[in-house]
Amino acid sequence: MMRDTYNFIILLGVSLMALMLAACANPDSMDEKEYLFRVGDRVLTVLDFNKAFEMAKTAYPHNVMQDPVALRELRLRLLNQLTEQMLILERAQELGLETSKLEVEKTVSDIKKDYPEDLFEQTLLEYAVPYNAWEEGLKKRLLIEKVVNEELSGKITITPEEISKYYEGYYKGDGLTSDFEDRSKNINEIIITNLRRKKLEEAYKSWIKKLQKKYTIEVNKVQLEKITG
Repeated sequence: MMRDTYNFIILLGVSLMALMLAACANPDSMDEKEYLFRVGDRVLTVLDFNKAFEMAKTAYPHNVMQDPVALRELRLRLLNQLTEQMLILERAQELGLETSKLEVEKTVSDIKKDYPEDLFEQTLLEYAVPYNAWEEGLKKRLLIEKVVNEELSGKITITPEEISKYYEGYYKGDGLTSDFEDRSKNINEIIITNLRRKKLEEAYKSWIKKLQKKYTIEVNKVQLEKITG
């Protein structure tokens, strides 16, 4: 179940590395020192956003990032992601949820297993990210996973009727090629995964709207206009 939640968090596009770089940076202008969004005691500054945006751009081809329309869409998408993260962390505080030191240590150990010796540390050095800042970003990500699992993922159920209907619509007859049939060891497992992801996405949208109504989001309209154009 936590694995489904983890995959969904990744799908949301939250840029953990971008947030870590933002946390490590120093403002070099008056504008960058100003807040962009404020949710409770949590503040996203113009600097936080600018650093996150620069990091997010690295995931796209250079020619795409030369398109003003594409740049604006990326800014709006990132603004939405970062604001949602603030809302979820605010919800975590209300629920009294925290990430323990043991949970962080176990996740760090699991992550390092995927890297050859010393390569993980070298990667952080390449991005000029202090280990403590990276670990703090990881702690936030784990907390977000915990909140989503508590509020959404853990409450999702898949019925046999839904599995049957999905199979009829997507796999039966021409919907399932012989090539896919040969490679698929467990169609039911694939269907359940797809259904859970779809339900989680739908539930998330509704849940975020409720959080937006529950918590006050203070917006610096002047700075927002400068960023979005």
